[in-house]
Amino acid sequence: MEKVKIKIIITGATGMVGEGVLHEALNSPFIEEVLVIGRKPTGYIHPKLKEFQLLDFYKPESLSEIVHTYDACLFCLGVSSIGMKEDEFTLKTHTLTIGFATVLAKSNPNMTFSYISGSATDSTEKGSVMWARVKGKTENDLAKLGFKNTYAFRPGYLQPTVGMKNTLPYYKYIDWIYPFFKVVIPNHTSRLSELGKAMIECAVFGYQKNIIEVKDILSLSKQMSERQ
Repeated sequence: MEKVKIKIIITGATGMVGEGVLHEALNSPFIEEVLVIGRKPTGYIHPKLKEFQLLDFYKPESLSEIVHTYDACLFCLGVSSIGMKEDEFTLKTHTLTIGFATVLAKSNPNMTFSYISGSATDSTEKGSVMWARVKGKTENDLAKLGFKNTYAFRPGYLQPTVGMKNTLPYYKYIDWIYPFFKVVIPNHTSRLSELGKAMIECAVFGYQKNIIEVKDILSLSKQMSERQ
């Protein structure tokens, strides 16, 4: 039987997480085409890959004409909250993400939208941790936009994929810690490759949960590996 194949959009592909997810998508038999939307080129050349340059993610209106043929968006664009006040982090996290997603939802409501959130995100939006509140509001508001499905992925520690160009430099100093974390905090530790496979599994086959914790990421990744 011929495998199901879908067309997906990826953002954040020039960052560590997005590049890792892109790597899995380009190598997946279930992905027919990948459209990377970004501020700058990825530097990758692949038969499945198309790129669209969006210089200002706060003005995504130009996307409405090109996204209607895609089945899913894997939104991997994000910033660290370190050193930011709440209004700035809200602008770069909630405002940017919801503005982008709103254009996609209006153009193509049959799309699945997957968002990289974070472990310990606050769904109540009322907790004491700033970034967790903002991420929680982003998750909640994405779910209201009318997509076919919306998934919020909450990874903890991510072990980078070997050979990627955009791995954060400090990982070379803490690479040794991954096996330790797998033993001590297994429900908060995964490989970036497992996150990528899990996102593809949700995009192609769906999942019964909309909030995807690390234990779900590991289970979904295993399912995708078995399908391949």
